[in-house]
Amino acid sequence: MNKHLDISYEVGSAQAMGLPIVALESTIISHGMPYPKNVETALMVEQTIRDAGAIPATIAVIGGRLKAGLTQEEIEYLGKMGRNVTKASRRDLPALVAWEADGATTVATTMIIAHMAGIQVFATGGIGGVHRGAETTMDISADLEELAQTPVMVVCAGAKSILDLGLTLEYLETKGVPVIGYGTDELPAFYTRQSGFGVDYRVDSPAELAGLFRAQRELGYKGGMLVTNPIPEQYAMDKAVIDAAIEQALAESRAQGIKGKETTPFLLARVVELTGGESLESNIQLVLNNARVAAQTAIQLNI
Repeated sequence: MNKHLDISYEVGSAQAMGLPIVALESTIISHGMPYPKNVETALMVEQTIRDAGAIPATIAVIGGRLKAGLTQEEIEYLGKMGRNVTKASRRDLPALVAWEADGATTVATTMIIAHMAGIQVFATGGIGGVHRGAETTMDISADLEELAQTPVMVVCAGAKSILDLGLTLEYLETKGVPVIGYGTDELPAFYTRQSGFGVDYRVDSPAELAGLFRAQRELGYKGGMLVTNPIPEQYAMDKAVIDAAIEQALAESRAQGIKGKETTPFLLARVVELTGGESLESNIQLVLNNARVAAQTAIQLNI
């Protein structure tokens, strides 16, 4: 085991007993939602995974230690600290470890630590991707590169709809990352169930998902697999409403000169404001939905 990694008692016990485990990111706690809703949601997602028959492993960096599995107190701490905690991508891990600092893990770093801890399945909200205007800014999330090189299945509600979804799919295709639609032939767009873009393959059960991932691992592929699971219909937002909010948020971010890793938190927070909080409720429900599918798939991988 890596000397910088701490595996919680619950997660370590689950591994010893051969129980299914699902990794969870922590950026959604510190940067994705306001306190105390962020803590409530994080604990609710963990409970959803337990109720489905698996063990949750929320991942973060605390005091320079890579954590696979957090206590309730640690989740509360990250929630209260909010954006004062570093939003940690791949490039940040060495500095956080060296300086014994705290970091909330993005999709990329959650994949790294999950793989380090021997966890195969990870549930999140939406992945990062190619930002709009990336042909001039080169603003492309490290999540995509991590999917190309780290063998973890990521269950999400598609790429965040603030992104250029077409270019995101093109990038994933170039990197050889399979994009799977869970019960859909079309890429979900986070707040909405359709994007107008197709997926590589459709599957309709956790057993099928487990079979695909098992085959990919047995073939020796080094990369991961992206499973896109549409937001439940009753929580999906009207496409015209969310598109208008995103366009306004994008215009404001450009006017304020917001760039780099601060872009996504700003846009998501502004969309919440512009939709009167409706997008926050949608965000919570899609994460819970992804947690259920990830737990069911982790169970099938253990069979």
